[in-house]
Amino acid sequence: MSAVFGLGLSLAAALGTAPAIAAPVAAPAPSTQLAYTAKSGTQENAAGNKAFFEAVAKSVAEKRAANPGAASVTVVYSAANAPSFRSQISSSASIWNSSVSSVRLQEGSNADFRYYEGNDSRGSYASTDGHGRGYIFLDYAQNRQYNSTRVTAHETGHVLGLPDHYSGPCSELMSGGGPGTSCTNPYPNAAERNRVNYLWQYGFAAALTKAGS
Repeated sequence: MSAVFGLGLSLAAALGTAPAIAAPVAAPAPSTQLAYTAKSGTQENAAGNKAFFEAVAKSVAEKRAANPGAASVTVVYSAANAPSFRSQISSSASIWNSSVSSVRLQEGSNADFRYYEGNDSRGSYASTDGHGRGYIFLDYAQNRQYNSTRVTAHETGHVLGLPDHYSGPCSELMSGGGPGTSCTNPYPNAAERNRVNYLWQYGFAAALTKAGS
């Protein structure tokens, strides 16, 4: 199954696009892919997006079930394998944390998903095997072409449950690379924020119930 998410351009320089320094840690072979720029509207894309959200929610729920006193839903990520993009990853996490209230992104150990970097002709994408393991891959070339923080925030949106909508305007984060390289908006719009809040309030509750049973 395959689907692709991507974004980018001029703010990239200011925000620090990724030079191809040091040999990156190889990302696992992708199974289900969601990319920054791709053909939209496929059933595979929708199924892949659902699989990624469910894989991350399952990982979080299992840890939460083991620690029922946790006050809020926190999704833990690792940026250790994408050092060139640490600034963009941190910025995208801050953007999402300030935009939604039902879930929080936090860097740490025992991660629910990971970021990787490198060269890939398919560009940047989110991927999951559907079994509780998922990651985001950030492609060097695409992040020089598109605004890197928008690319990263877009791909992170898949982790939080949002599908691609390439035909949307620049004001819609999940339109990805659809509006072109001049689009630099890294913020989700009101509909996207509301959807994430809904998913992590209700969808996660179901995952938590399943994990605790």
